[in-house]
Amino acid sequence: MKHATATFQTPNASRYLQQLCKHFGHKVPTTFTASKGRITFPFGECELSASETALTMRASAGAFKLRKLERVITDHLARFAFRETPTLTWQRTS
Repeated sequence: MKHATATFQTPNASRYLQQLCKHFGHKVPTTFTASKGRITFPFGECELSASETALTMRASAGAFKLRKLERVITDHLARFAFRETPTLTWQRTS
């Protein structure tokens, strides 16, 4: 299992966390509160954490699926946070 983390500096972190989880919840299992969330895709998982100033996302997937998971989360966040134009840089760890 490989991991990658990205942080988006925003005062709207809780709103985006909940929006992502509700959106994906129509298709895959999700759990969330105002400050923590988890989205379980068939190809990996993303844990989300919201503070007053940032949304942190930790993706976990097999080596060949991690990029797909990063892309799915990045693309959807970009749509939801279009007024803030998020730029995510995923930092990979093992």
